[in-house]
Amino acid sequence: MTSRGQSTAVSTPAPTGDGRSVTEVHYPSDGYPADQSVAGSHGTHSAHSAHSAHSAHEAHDSYGTQDDRAVPTIGLDQLHDTVRRIAANVERVLVGKPEVVRVALVTLLAEGHLLVEDVPGVGKTSLAKALARSIDCPVSRLQFTPDLLPSDVTGVSIYNRQQSDFEFRPGPVFANIVVGDEINRASPKTQSALLECMEERQVTVDGTTYELGRPFMVIATQNPVEMEGTYALPEAQRDRFTARLSIGYPDAAAELAMVDEHAGANPLSELRPVSDGATVQRLIDRVRGLHVAPEVKQYAVELTAATRQLPEVRLGASPRATLQLVRAARAQAALSGREFVVPDDLHAVAIPVLAHRLVLTTEAHAARRSATDVVRAILARVPVPHGNRTR
Repeated sequence: MTSRGQSTAVSTPAPTGDGRSVTEVHYPSDGYPADQSVAGSHGTHSAHSAHSAHSAHEAHDSYGTQDDRAVPTIGLDQLHDTVRRIAANVERVLVGKPEVVRVALVTLLAEGHLLVEDVPGVGKTSLAKALARSIDCPVSRLQFTPDLLPSDVTGVSIYNRQQSDFEFRPGPVFANIVVGDEINRASPKTQSALLECMEERQVTVDGTTYELGRPFMVIATQNPVEMEGTYALPEAQRDRFTARLSIGYPDAAAELAMVDEHAGANPLSELRPVSDGATVQRLIDRVRGLHVAPEVKQYAVELTAATRQLPEVRLGASPRATLQLVRAARAQAALSGREFVVPDDLHAVAIPVLAHRLVLTTEAHAARRSATDVVRAILARVPVPHGNRTR
């Protein structure tokens, strides 16, 4: 048995040519110095994917623009069209929650993982399943229970008498989209089975490493108020989730529309894919190459560093949080139609990316301070870069 023998358990698209695309981006020196960034796409591409030329966007502020030499793998217009179709598909199931869908799509384009935490009955699992069904790629759903074992997640080696050798049977984690329902109902031992695959996109069983397919995304749900028979996620695992969101109750109009449209049939059963895994990977590669000016990178570092200096925070955001914040900001910039990241993009994703990583002190809980309040205070306090100035 070879170390890669089972990586084909998830179908992954074949690379095109040498599997790389080069994007040259030029930024004017108004506010920020001129810069060229060359981004190689590290994911895989479909053998039949067309490489579309993208026209340069004109800059409207000092954060830069793309010049005429750029020939990206996929254009922002095609990215917008694909994301719009996915969002419309998901909103057929999750009515009246466009902001929730936006955060989910930002997490997808940032090649991250999503934790959906809320009370029962607001659509946590429906959101995860709708997003998964909107993409035509291998999808698995795993119901976490107290008796679930790590091998039930990653897979197990079984002795084959005919071949007189052990063969690996892949678990549910060998899919492009993995939906983990009520993840906090599993024991810490089982929860830890996800640590390697979420961070390194691989699984190690019996000393053999198996690569996972691309794209790879874990969408987990948990109920924060039903504590009986649950195990709180450790800080190390929460830190591996790029973003956390809460859906919340719908407003009266959205709830009435939901009753009218969903009372007679389950919209999930009628949902059809509007994209595929190869296209989503191309979108991820495209987002990865967007420009982040040095001042914006410094601003991201200052935001996360500020969480480690507050007296009400016992554990601040990690360096991994800084990386995830920048990746999510790139995805937000792409959704906004820009080739570059501005501070507003960091603000748009700061709460879902940073809040769940903070551990507050007992005094902060007693004062009814939440992690969301702390992140908002940091955003209001840390100076925002603006060209060669701060404001």
